[in-house]
Amino acid sequence: MIPLRAKSWLTAILALCVFTGAIWITLDHTRSTTSDLPTLAPELGKPPAKVQTPAPPESVQTPTAEVFSNRVVEYHMDVKLVDGNVLEGTQTLTWTHPGKKTVSELYFHLYPNAFSSTDTTFMKESGGKLRGDVMPTDGYGSMNITEMKTEDGLSLLHRMQYVQPDDGNMKDKTLIKVRLPKPVKGGETITLHTRFEVKLPKIFARMGTAENFVMAGQWFPKLSVYEPAGTRGRTAEGWNLHQYHGNSEFYADFGIYSVRIRVPETYKVAATGFPTKQAVIKNGEKIYQFYADDVHDFAWAASPDFVYAEEPFSAPNVPGVRIKLYLDPAHQDLKERYFYAAKAALSNYSKWFGPYPYSTLSIVVPPKTGNGAGGMEYPTLVTAFGADDATPGYDLERTVVHEIGHQYFYGMVASNEFEEAWLDEGFTSYAEDKLMEQEYGLIPNLPVQSGLITSPASLTQESWKFDSQNHYAANVYTRGKLVLLGIEQQVGAKTMERILSTYVKKYRFKHPTSADFQKVVEQVTRKSWTDYFNQYVYGDGMADFAVENIQVKPVEKDGQTLYESSVTLVKKGSDYEKVPVRIVFEDGHIVAKEWDGSNGRITYKLTYSSPVSWAMTDPLYTVVLENRHMNNFLKAGLDEPSKFRWSMSVTKLIEAIFGGLSW
Repeated sequence: MIPLRAKSWLTAILALCVFTGAIWITLDHTRSTTSDLPTLAPELGKPPAKVQTPAPPESVQTPTAEVFSNRVVEYHMDVKLVDGNVLEGTQTLTWTHPGKKTVSELYFHLYPNAFSSTDTTFMKESGGKLRGDVMPTDGYGSMNITEMKTEDGLSLLHRMQYVQPDDGNMKDKTLIKVRLPKPVKGGETITLHTRFEVKLPKIFARMGTAENFVMAGQWFPKLSVYEPAGTRGRTAEGWNLHQYHGNSEFYADFGIYSVRIRVPETYKVAATGFPTKQAVIKNGEKIYQFYADDVHDFAWAASPDFVYAEEPFSAPNVPGVRIKLYLDPAHQDLKERYFYAAKAALSNYSKWFGPYPYSTLSIVVPPKTGNGAGGMEYPTLVTAFGADDATPGYDLERTVVHEIGHQYFYGMVASNEFEEAWLDEGFTSYAEDKLMEQEYGLIPNLPVQSGLITSPASLTQESWKFDSQNHYAANVYTRGKLVLLGIEQQVGAKTMERILSTYVKKYRFKHPTSADFQKVVEQVTRKSWTDYFNQYVYGDGMADFAVENIQVKPVEKDGQTLYESSVTLVKKGSDYEKVPVRIVFEDGHIVAKEWDGSNGRITYKLTYSSPVSWAMTDPLYTVVLENRHMNNFLKAGLDEPSKFRWSMSVTKLIEAIFGGLSW
C-alpha cells in the first residue's frame, strides 16, 4: 500500500556552506510508491426467469489442478449490493485445523466495524484520518452477523463475544470469538454457514462507496489465522489475534474462494481471481461468478462508469496473464501507461523474485472522490490512485508498480502485516525503486529520505505501536527499504538478487518472519548478520559518522616546512562497514580512506607539504542508513563557538527544507 497521498518532490538543490562551498544534494521525483463451484442462496422453487446474457467484459476461465499453498480455508460466498451501499451476504466457510491441539472456539475479523463510531480502536488511533483522507462525518459503516450455524443447523449467535486482545477497548467490535458446541481436533474440518450485512462507509481507509463507485475490501467475516508450532517462530501453537488498528493492515491463511456477486445491471465488477462463467442479467441484476485459489483475501470493486480494457501478456516467468483495466473515465486515454507499468512490473518482478503464478491481474482506477480506496493491494487485484489529473506525473506508474510488487511481498510471501509490516512495505518499496529507476530513469534521493527518519524505531514492533502514521511510514516503508539497501551495499547487487530470490522461493505461500529473512541472508552470504539485524531491524539503529576534530601543526624536516595533520572521526550511531572518508589539503591534494564503521573512533595522522583544509565522512552520501549528515563535514581551524554557529545554521537550513517536503 502507498503510505500517503503520493506527491512528487520538487527538484531542489541543497547548498550547505562548507568552505564556500557546499554539500550538494539533488532531489528528483520520488514518492514520497473448478469450473463452476456451487454458489450460495440458490433461488429454489421459483419459475425460471428470463435471462439476458450480455457480451462478457472479460474472459471466462477454468481453475487448474495445480496447488501452491496449504489451503487451510475455503469460502463460498454470495453477496448482493443493495441501495448502493449495503452488502447482503451469505458465506459457507470450511476450515481445516492445521495444528495438533483441540480448539473450542474460532475467531473472525469483522473489519467494517472499525468505521462504526468514533470510539473504535481504528478511529481513536487514526483520528479519523488516513493517508490524507478524512472520515466523512455522515459516512460511518458497520458489519452485522445475522446468522451463523453449524452444518446440522445449530445456531451459534448466542455463542459470540467481541474481544479486544490488544487494547481492551470494549467499544471495538472488529474481532469476535465464536464458542463451538463441539471441539475441533488437529486435522479435522469444520463448516459454518453465515449470513451477514455490511453497511459500507463512505470511502475511507481502503473501503466504502463514493457516489456509484464501490470498493469492497475486507468486506466479509474473515477467519483469523491459527498458527501451528514453528510458524513464524512460535513455540506453542495458537491463534494470532489482533484488532483493526489505525496503522495495521492484514494477515490471513491461504485458501479457495468461490464468490457470486450481484449488482445492478449497469455495473461492471472487478474482483480477485477470474470469472468461471459469463455474467448474466436477471431481474435487473447482473450476476458474476468469480473463483480464486491459493490466495488469502478476496476483494472486489464495482461501478457503472468503468471503462474496461484487457490485454494478454506473457514473458519469461510469466506464462500468460490477462491484464485487466477498470478505468475511471477521466483516465480512459491513459490506458497505455497503465498497461506498460503493469507489464514492466510483472516481467521484472517475475525475473527477480520468481514466476507470477496467477492467470489474471486487475487494476482498478477509482474516481477522484473514491481516492480513499486507491493505492491498495489485494490478491490479483490492485487499486491505483483516484483519477484526479488528466496528465498525471510518474505517481501513476509508481503506484501501479508498488501495488503489483505486493503480489509478492504480502501476496505470495505472506508476512504478518500486523506485527512485521516492513516485510511487505519495505521489500515492496525496495523493488519499486529498482523498477522505477530501470524503466523510467527515476533515481531516489536516499540522503533526503534517510534524513527524514528523525525517530527510528524497531521494524519488528507491532504496527499500532508506532507514534503516528508518519512515524509508521518513515520506518516501515523508508527505513525498511534502506535496511535492504544497506545489505546490498555490503554484498553487491548480484548477491542481493540471490538473497531475495532465495527468500521468495523458500517462503512462497508461507508466512515468514524477519528472523527467517535473516537466516536466508546468512545462508547466501555464509556469514553472521546478527549485529546488523540487532541494530537495524530488531533495534532502532541508524548510522551517524562525524568528523570530530582536526589538528594541524607545522614541523621542520630537512629544512622544509611540513604539516602534521590529525583527523579524528567518531561513530555516534550504529555500525556500518566501509565508511568512505575524504581528507582535502589546502593545495587541493585529496586523500581517500575507507573506515570500518564498527570502530568507535579513529584518528588519521598525515604528514604533507600542505595543511589539511577539511575532512568529510561519506562525502557522496553512500551510507544509506545515515540520517544525520550535518556533522559529516568539518573545516580545519574553526574554534568551538564557530563550529557551533556553523552547525546550527546548517541544521536550521536542512530542517527548513526537509520540513517543506512530504511523502
